[in-house]
Amino acid sequence: MSGPVLIEHFSYMGLFILLVLGAIGLPFPEGITLIVCGVLIFTHVIKSIPALLIAYSGILIGDLLAYLLGRKYGRMIVTHKRFHRIISPERLLKLEDMFNKKRTLLVMIGGHLVGEIFIVAGVMRMPLSKFLAADAIASIFTIALWTGIGYVGGNSLEVIKKDITRIEHIGILFVIILLSIYLLYRYFKSRKNKTLP
Repeated sequence: MSGPVLIEHFSYMGLFILLVLGAIGLPFPEGITLIVCGVLIFTHVIKSIPALLIAYSGILIGDLLAYLLGRKYGRMIVTHKRFHRIISPERLLKLEDMFNKKRTLLVMIGGHLVGEIFIVAGVMRMPLSKFLAADAIASIFTIALWTGIGYVGGNSLEVIKKDITRIEHIGILFVIILLSIYLLYRYFKSRKNKTLP
């Protein structure tokens, strides 16, 4: 397996693993992982269609695992030795209250902003078919948003790289101006202090 193919292969695997682990409470934010995905697509490290399909499946599987954890342990998840750090008792009560009012909408809109909502969906015994349908729709928009930001960001980095010399010159000029203002201020302040009786 050649170097570029190996990097591409592990990029896909890494993307999938990070999305699944992030969904079950480990410190790998979904948004950041998808932004990185967008940058990798722009820089041609990975191909867009496979990457987006892998991201989509990673999100759905991760969210499903979070849902199943909540369904298995119920409210006891807040005291479970492995999972109590994912969600506190106070947070669970607050999200349960929100969930009772608008469960499907909350999974669709809030799920990818408030990761614990998938656990709460399981705790509250939301029907699996409704959960999967809501999550499947929401995940499309989540991927489009975050990978889009990454892709545009990758493009911006390329533009910045091309103009880096000009940016450095502007930065140096700005520092010189600030330093000059500061030195002038010190000079006039010291003269004023000398003239005072």
